[in-house]
Amino acid sequence: MTDFTTVQLERDPHGVATLWLNRADKNNAFNAEVIRELNAALAAVQADPAIRLLVLRGRGKHFSAGADLAWMQQSAKLDYAANLNDAHELGELMHRLYHLPQPTLAVVQGAAFGGALGLIACCDMAIGATDALFCLSEVRIGLAPAVISPFVVKAIGERATRRYALTAERFDGQRARELGLLAECYPASELDAALEQWVANLRLNSPQALKACKHLLVEVGPAQLDDELRQFTEQAIATLRVSAEGQEGLNAFLDKRTPAWQESQP
Repeated sequence: MTDFTTVQLERDPHGVATLWLNRADKNNAFNAEVIRELNAALAAVQADPAIRLLVLRGRGKHFSAGADLAWMQQSAKLDYAANLNDAHELGELMHRLYHLPQPTLAVVQGAAFGGALGLIACCDMAIGATDALFCLSEVRIGLAPAVISPFVVKAIGERATRRYALTAERFDGQRARELGLLAECYPASELDAALEQWVANLRLNSPQALKACKHLLVEVGPAQLDDELRQFTEQAIATLRVSAEGQEGLNAFLDKRTPAWQESQP
């Protein structure tokens, strides 16, 4: 895998990749280099057909404390064009993560502030520690969660986003679960064990079907219930039924045997 400075990209023998935010000494805070390396790492994941699932994590005590202070100080001295370019790179990161072909699972501990909520919201699923702390903190420093806002709205809804973006209130893992930002929350000491269970369950599923299902849901989510959408969904299931993995899955089910993609499951 590609070498990075601020992130780490690991892959296990079963096709599960883990993308680590790797600035524990800075609480995994964002800066231009982090954003650039995350974009490069996600491009590498997308291009690797052997990767079935991506897990997004943060090294150390916190998932990510948001924007790096030194980076914010530098940004304050930039003109509009330079700031627009920075925003474009962050927007590219959110778009790339949201549309990544492989399923994505965020694992959250400690603080997840500002842009970190965008990363979590862009993942298909997220789990976290009960005592994790979340905050859309931008208005406290005269800014707004602009680039991440479409993804946060999709994750927790417009009404909740308005509350937490306008108040900058902090909320814990239990509240994040109630809002839908987290699928489940666990005591911090049990988070790694829970992750193992989530990964094992996802690995039971057809890699091809997971990608096709994700693409289907991304398209269906904002679409109108019209003839074009109906045709799209009909073509999707027909394509899967005649595919190699679709045939293998159907035949394995009818023959009461394990499908090929589960044979290496420990």
